[in-house]
Order: sequence, then structure tokens, then C-alpha cells
Amino acid sequence: MIVVVLTAVPPGLRGHLTRWLLEISPGVFVGHVSRRVREHMWERIVEYVSEGRALMVHSVRGEQRLAFEVHGHDWTPVDFDGITLMRRTTVPDYVPVATAPMRKSDASSASVPSDDVVWKRRNARRKFRKKGDSDLDEKE
Repeated sequence: MIVVVLTAVPPGLRGHLTRWLLEISPGVFVGHVSRRVREHMWERIVEYVSEGRALMVHSVRGEQRLAFEVHGHDWTPVDFDGITLMRRTTVPDYVPVATAPMRKSDASSASVPSDDVVWKRRNARRKFRKKGDSDLDEKE
């Protein structure tokens, strides 16, 4: 069994994968192919993914019975005592810098982050925006 998840990839790559796999949701493909076809598909995915992301989960012999292939993604597979775990390489949006001060809001008593808070993934997401969306960054 094989599962492929594609994000922000050219439509031609998605069409190419439908030769061997079923697209059950936009960008999510499932199927059962041989090892040789799977390796060939992964080479094509890496070749044509451009600035997008790709994640492949496939079955293998072993205790977990699955393995991961990752390209251009925040998650990376890491071997931990014979078990493959996924490690996130960036900090999520909701985690502010530890030294950023908090201030009280005038409208409510809830704390809101100050202007000094740095959202780490905001810059990482910019690579997935279209070329004409750069003017949105200036408005923020």
C-alpha cells in the first residue's frame, strides 16, 4: 500500500500520478504498486515538485510496517531506536519567541502578543505564495 500527499505542486504532476494511483482527495493519492514503480514515481515526484511539498508513506517489512519519504516538507523522518518518528524542523505559528513581552489589551483583559512577537513560520510560508501576492506582505 502506498499513500502520497502533494501540496502546491504543478497540475501535471498530479495527472502523472493518476496513471498508477487513485486520487481520493485533492493532492492525496493511494494505491498498491510494486517497489520498482514506487521508486520510479518518487524520482518523478522529486523531479517535478518544484517549490511544492511531497510526502510518501509506503509499506515495508519490519516492526512498524511502514516507511516515509519526504521532500520539501517541515517534517523529516528520524530513526529512534529502530522506530521511525517524524520530527518537525520549524516552530509552529502559535509559539512566540520566549523573550517577547506580553501586554494587556484595552478591549479585554485577555493577553495578546505585542508587536515584538516573531512568528517563525510566516517567512517559511512565503515560498508557497504566488509571485503577485508579495504586496500582501507590505500591508501586514
